[in-house]
Amino acid sequence: MAVEKCVLVGQSGGPTAAINASLAGVIAAGILEGARVEGMRYGIQGFLDGRSVRLDEAFGSRVDLDLLCNTPASWLGSCRFKLPSPTEGHDVYERLFRRFDEVGASAVLYIGGNDSMDTIAKLASYGQQTGSDIRFVGVPKTIDNDLVGTDHTPGYGSAARFVATAMNELAYDADVYNLKSVTFVEIMGRDAGWLTASCALALVEPDVVLLPEVPLNEDALMERLGSLLAEKNTVMVGVSEGVRDASGQLVCERAAAPGVGTDEFGHLATLSGASRYLAALAKDRLGCKTRAVELSTLQRCASYVASQTDLNEAYDLGYAAVEAAFAGETAKMCALERVSDSPYEVRTKLVDVLAVANQVRNVPSEWISADGMGVGEGLRTYMRPLVGELPAQLAQLD
Repeated sequence: MAVEKCVLVGQSGGPTAAINASLAGVIAAGILEGARVEGMRYGIQGFLDGRSVRLDEAFGSRVDLDLLCNTPASWLGSCRFKLPSPTEGHDVYERLFRRFDEVGASAVLYIGGNDSMDTIAKLASYGQQTGSDIRFVGVPKTIDNDLVGTDHTPGYGSAARFVATAMNELAYDADVYNLKSVTFVEIMGRDAGWLTASCALALVEPDVVLLPEVPLNEDALMERLGSLLAEKNTVMVGVSEGVRDASGQLVCERAAAPGVGTDEFGHLATLSGASRYLAALAKDRLGCKTRAVELSTLQRCASYVASQTDLNEAYDLGYAAVEAAFAGETAKMCALERVSDSPYEVRTKLVDVLAVANQVRNVPSEWISADGMGVGEGLRTYMRPLVGELPAQLAQLD
């Protein structure tokens, strides 16, 4: 008698406009494999508490899967739960693997970013140590685009498309008055500036782009803004929430509310305030009108401007992860390899998840302008096919 195959899948970390497309790919591939597909409710943490859902029954038709692909946020729910190392948290792993056995998991897939790949790496390591037959595969997801081993990450293209669109619209809004002003638009990105860089794709390009990869020199920035204001009324600045000064201190910490803590992975629980700090500084130093705009969670949930390329690739990676697991692969992450910029073409591949977990992929220095306040053409070429054509708007302000 054949043993029933079962795919167990979870979603973790911050949601994106494309994370459910990966889930749809997992479900579709699981059904085609003749497997039962179970979902973790609220990630590993919820699964430990006994929460799961039968996905092949909840999404049994093509229409259901198409709707799921275009649904923002994490349909299964998420968590930020840090597993201890396999050598230190034996009790947690015993409970987890007991739960895996209870649902009959043949393969465990986790859709997420750096911290989620850390989870897959630890589960695979414990499984190998204990002789488990379960396969563990990671499916990448993060709007930060900072996972190593892959050309780009699902979630990024859609978030970048929103950022570029929003930056363009804010530029028009800021220019309605005949007065000198600087608008600082704060964009997500704790350690890498990929998402902030996407604001440079706006039809009305920002005047300055500040990335975490380049230490901020406040005096140089104020001098640059003063020069720009001498030539024009409206100055637009895209600034990463993770921008730091030369000492490594986050600029946002200067504007952070007292008592802001960290999550289980040691990241600041509230990472915002860089735009507010810089707006106050510019107003004091330059004596002009300033405004701080935080795009906040709209960056990761604005499905109305989702990139179709992003959704398609997210689906393909979820699908490929199931195929890899049933082909016997474990301790791997499905990734994207770029074949060509024009015409744009990518293919899926597998990478060692141990080489991905807890690493950060930064924007290469050659893709940042020499003065550290802008984006080079190489980065624009890289980003354009991921974002797609922006909503039609006038390209120039009067």
